[in-house]
Parts: sequence; C-alpha cells; structure tokens
Amino acid sequence: MNTAAPLDHAWIAARIPHQGSMCLLDAVTGWSADHIECRATSHNDPAHPLRAAGRLGAASGIEYAAQAMAVHGALVAGAHAAPRQGYLTSVRGVTLHAERLDDLDGPLGVRAERLSGDANNVLYRFTVHHGGRCLLEGRAAVVLDADSLGTRTTQP
Repeated sequence: MNTAAPLDHAWIAARIPHQGSMCLLDAVTGWSADHIECRATSHNDPAHPLRAAGRLGAASGIEYAAQAMAVHGALVAGAHAAPRQGYLTSVRGVTLHAERLDDLDGPLGVRAERLSGDANNVLYRFTVHHGGRCLLEGRAAVVLDADSLGTRTTQP
C-alpha cells in the first residue's frame, strides 16, 4: 500500500474538479492500484454544500466515495498523465446503515475498491464508515472522458 506524503486536502484539490467547500476529502490514508482509503471531516461543517434542511443525509456519502474514486484515478494515472474527466454513471446496491452523517464526531473513512474496468469504464465497490461502523456501501460505475466517446466515428 502506498502512503507517500503529502496526500492532503491541497494535493487532492489540485487533482479533482471539486473545489472550495465541495472538495470533501481531507487526506488519502492509503492506496494501491486496486483501492484507495481516504479521511474526511467536512461532514461536521455547518456550511456543508450538500446539507439540506439543516442536516447531511447519509446518501451524501456517495459523493465522498465518488471523490475518492476520482483521486484514485489520478493516483493510478501517475504524476505525468493529464487528468481525465470521470462521470459517475450509476450507483447500484447502495445500502444506507445510518440516516445522517453530520451528527457523527470524528473523521469519516472512505474506501473505494476497483472491481473491474478498462481504459474508459471502471466499476468500484465503496464504503463510508465511522470508527468500526459501516454507514453506507454500494457499487458505482464511472465512465472516463465521456465527452470523447460521443465523437467516435464508425466506418460503414
């Protein structure tokens, strides 16, 4: 597992499209070619951009996981590769084991594991946890460079 420093909030924000308060992850705590583990404390921010009706629902954890997947893609691509735009195309088998995230003290753990994929499509399994408790889990499909997929031409 790689844990090269500094993989902190500033490092993450430089590699994903989410900026300002929408960049939700604080740090990468470990990663390999097949998975990533991150830490986040933004769930306790009263000004969290995903809050609704004064609370942060557990389904918002999907965004935490999606950002971890984006960071994983940047890490796997390497320092010299151009960043690729990824789109979350579906989430499946999502189970919420909590109602909300904002009432939890201490950091959240976010883990994404690459299950399969090719150059343009990736399937991840993800979990968001607090201490030893799983808050939500599921699978997500990501399409990379989706804009370029529509520009392909086929020969008759």
